[in-house]
Amino acid sequence: MRVAIVENTRVTEAGQVGIALAEAGAQIVTVHAYAGEPLPDVDAHDALVVFGGEQNARDDDKHPYLSELARLMRRFGDSDKAILGICLGSQLLARAYGGENLIGSAPEFGWRGIARTEAGKADPVLSVLPDRFLSFQWHDDTFTLPQGAAHLAENEAARHQAFRIGRASYGFQFHFEANREVVRNWMTHFPDIIERKEPGWLNRHPELEPADGLLSDEAGLAIARAWVEQIMPG
Repeated sequence: MRVAIVENTRVTEAGQVGIALAEAGAQIVTVHAYAGEPLPDVDAHDALVVFGGEQNARDDDKHPYLSELARLMRRFGDSDKAILGICLGSQLLARAYGGENLIGSAPEFGWRGIARTEAGKADPVLSVLPDRFLSFQWHDDTFTLPQGAAHLAENEAARHQAFRIGRASYGFQFHFEANREVVRNWMTHFPDIIERKEPGWLNRHPELEPADGLLSDEAGLAIARAWVEQIMPG
């Protein structure tokens, strides 16, 4: 399988998604879109992964490629190819299919509980999880669901935590790719930002990681493996 990964910020790590793709023997092309590299061609890839970034999904003035990336995600989805959008990627997927981006309306950080909806319980990817699970959050924005999207997961901070459009176009607001190693790396790169966003969290991290981090890692890898299975079903 041929998978294109679009990175929207310099410090981007595939984490659990990278592990699942490596297990499947995927051929990966990584595009540093934030640095001006051209976006991937739909016909050359079987799936598209779009990771997060500090920009918002409507930040076209500062990041003109975002509108093009949203259109690209729509083309992948309309071609029945698997899409994985995480955080900013989920917000761009919602934009691509007509959802409204709600900027700054849903701040959330750290390992947080998430619940599957009834649609999530029946979904090919979310069905691998328990009804409630943990994952890592780092976002300020959210979105409305595009028309016809399946609402898969929610919590108190952001109702639309996960959704699917069509067969295999998935948006995840939460960072299920962020295993404990990725989170530690983010702490190293962005301590001041984290402290402003969630005061005291860095000091609490050693207490939180052993239990919350482990449960989040297990859920994240299960999601990643289940999504990879959607790339080339059967």
